[in-house]
Parts: sequence; C-alpha cells; structure tokens
Amino acid sequence: MAAITAKQVADLRAQTGLGMMDCKKALVEADGDFEKAVKILREKGLATAAKKESRIAAEGVVAVKTIDKVTAIIEVNSETDFVAKNQLFRDFVDGLLVTIIAEKPADVEALKACKFNKTEQTVDAALTEKISQIGEKLNIRRFEIVEGSVATYIHAGGAAGVVVKFEGDEAALNSADFAETAKNVALQIAAGNPPTYIAKEDVPAAAVEEEVAIQLASAKNDPKLANKPDEVLKKIIAGKLDKLFYERVCLNEQPYVKEDSMTVGQYLKAAAKTLGGEIKVVKFILFEKGEGIEKREENFAEEIAKLAGQA
Repeated sequence: MAAITAKQVADLRAQTGLGMMDCKKALVEADGDFEKAVKILREKGLATAAKKESRIAAEGVVAVKTIDKVTAIIEVNSETDFVAKNQLFRDFVDGLLVTIIAEKPADVEALKACKFNKTEQTVDAALTEKISQIGEKLNIRRFEIVEGSVATYIHAGGAAGVVVKFEGDEAALNSADFAETAKNVALQIAAGNPPTYIAKEDVPAAAVEEEVAIQLASAKNDPKLANKPDEVLKKIIAGKLDKLFYERVCLNEQPYVKEDSMTVGQYLKAAAKTLGGEIKVVKFILFEKGEGIEKREENFAEEIAKLAGQA
C-alpha cells in the first residue's frame, strides 16, 4: 500500500473542494493514484446526489447577470437558507450565469450538458460535485435569457429577481437618465402585486371573460344587485374593469409605486419626454425563490433528538 502524504491530500482537496478525510480515504482506496482518487470522489458524489434527490429544495437564490447586453436570470434551489448564503454556492450560481450567457442553452437539460464556466467539466458534473461538497440537495430550477436594453433588480439578497426589457428611440435608451427610469419600473414589478401582462391589449379575451364571470357571480351575491338582469350587471362590471381587473394584472395600469397619483404607463410617458424619445416595456420576468414549491414542515427538536439517538 502506497504511503499517503499530506501534500497529496491537500492537492486532492484543492481540486475537488471536498473534506480532508474524504480525500485521504479516496487516496488510500486508489493506492495513491491521484486521478483514480478524483474518479472515486466523483462517483461517491453521484451516489450522494442520488440519496438527496428525494429531499425538498425550496430555499436558494435568484440571481441575475449581464454581459455585453445579454442578461440571464436564474433560480437555483437549496434545502436551507444557510447554504444559500454560502460563498461556494454563490460562486457556483454565478458560474451558471456566465455559462448561460455564453452558451445560450434552450432549457435546464441543455444547460446541464454545457461545459461549466469555461472548464472541461459539464454543468451536470459540477452540480453533482457541489452537492457532495455542500452536503445538501441543489436544483437548477429555471432560467431565462434576455437580449437588449434591460433593467434588473434583486430583492432581499436573492429572494426575488426582476428583468425588464425596453425598446424605444436610441436617444432615450442611451440617455444618462434612462437607467434610473428603467430601475424604477423593475422596482414596481417587484413591489406589491406583481403584474401578469404589460398592457390591456396583451390580456387574452378568455382571461377578461373569466374575470367578468367571477364578478358577475359576486354581484349576484350582493343584495343590492342580486335582482338586476345579467346584461345590466355586465355593463356595471365593464365600467369597473379598470379598477377591478386591469389595474391589478397590467403593469401599465398599476398605480406607480413612487407616485400613486399616476399609473406606470403615465410615468413612462412623462419620463420619455425627459429622455428625449419614446420608451416602452416589451417584456418582463419575475422569479420568486421557491414559488410553487411545497416546503417541508420541520420539527427541529425532533430532528436533534433523532440525531442524538433519543428518538
């Protein structure tokens, strides 16, 4: 059996990022063969990742990066908020963003097949390695790519992220004050009730019909309106749709968060005059961390008791 030196352990740890004892055991198993030890650790990492697959990862981070007018937004989940603050995890997420911008993969599966951050390792292999290093299930949940003039905003260190794409006159988009206007719109989307559409004309007819049906059913439960014919009620509802519906779901119809006497649409028109040309929002993306993921209810006292062999 080959004698394992401290330098070998340190070199293996530097390459893999794994614990000292794991690296020493792998070198012993590989009889001192460095490359074989790396392979052993990666195989164990795959096994570790497989064991963690059934766990719930609803924490994590939303992150954004822009390189040469290409912007990527991503959500990567972890099991605990503590890990989401770990620099190793944050660096991995940043590497994913660099990879997405460079490779422009179509979806998460395509991303996993890409080379990670200008290395020879695939994203999938890098993910498995990070799961082994960090000790929690990690999941690349979703990402989107936007090209052109954008504003971005990250809320509460990664709890949510927004990307807003603008189009307009070059004079306005290149104005020194454009960045502030764009940032205000990004803040608007992150604050309060997130919109679903940009403008009224973007709302599908089916969505309007569904809202009218909901409001009609509600009106029939109102003693003051219950006896009125449906056609009359529909006219009343149509007159209130701006307040009841469009103001809630359309960005341009929402009260502007910094000055609620005007709508976002009115704010953009006023800002465009100052900027020296027209500007408009053509797309927005909002990722909220853990949105729609069922979170596990944990009894920490019970967990500690189990770990201590008391339960």
